[in-house]
Amino acid sequence: MTDTPDGCNARSWLFAPGDSERKMEKAAAGAADIVLFDLEDAVAEAEKPEARRRIAAFLAAQPPDRSRLWVRINPLQGPHALEDLAAVVPGRPGGIMLPKSRGRADVERLDRCLSGLEAAAGMAQGATRVIALVTETAEAMFTTGTYAGAPRLVAMTWGAEDLADAVGAADNRNADGSYAFTYELARSFCLLGAAAAGVAPIETIHGDFRDEAGLRRRAQQARRAGFRGMLAIHPAQVDVINEAFTPSAEELSAAREIVDLFAANPGAGTIGHQGVMLDRPHLARARALLRLAARASTKGD
Repeated sequence: MTDTPDGCNARSWLFAPGDSERKMEKAAAGAADIVLFDLEDAVAEAEKPEARRRIAAFLAAQPPDRSRLWVRINPLQGPHALEDLAAVVPGRPGGIMLPKSRGRADVERLDRCLSGLEAAAGMAQGATRVIALVTETAEAMFTTGTYAGAPRLVAMTWGAEDLADAVGAADNRNADGSYAFTYELARSFCLLGAAAAGVAPIETIHGDFRDEAGLRRRAQQARRAGFRGMLAIHPAQVDVINEAFTPSAEELSAAREIVDLFAANPGAGTIGHQGVMLDRPHLARARALLRLAARASTKGD
């Protein structure tokens, strides 16, 4: 488990369509760590101008701390992204989700746009953070390892639906409902790319919001694999995700025990404990878990 920038201790990232004030209000009032007002997939082409207006007005009406209110803009390679940014950045959202990112160059281009808009709005440079959606096009699959040092980037996530369209697939699932190889590869590339960049890897959505048991299994497995949070498409998913990505009391106790064992034996490279040989990677993971819990506790105060 690697340490990541602040802003990326968020467990749940809940989408809310930007053309529905009611849904934005419900999402913002809920327990999601990050709310993503959506200007891309959730909004029809003809409704995008009105959705921009609604999001801008909604942000302007919120308290000054809008760090958990983010916006998913449209792709940079399309016709809407600059208008999206011009509309929403003056409202001081906590961050921007960049869809269909093709590599670090797209994040750098977004950074230049944000810097100009922040200056015009009298905002601190770099105040607006970024999460990149990194596997939605075929070319993007080959650039997931290029994001180290990308400005403003605090998290990376992945998607399977647009990638299936990009490669002409009829489906992205196996017969048993699991993701087919190409999409599990995308998931792994996101995880590895985020680790290489030192940012938080965020698991993609669980599409059936009524499937609580399946969501819990997915979220728990994602956390074991190294993901730090998960996207949500419905408020009903948020509590399950938050619970799955919160270290349990038993995990924290075990981590403290490992840290204490190495503190008591500072010259040891390995320590036998309860029939298991612990080495320095075990210590690093224990320390990272305790840091994560400490930041989550501070965030909740």
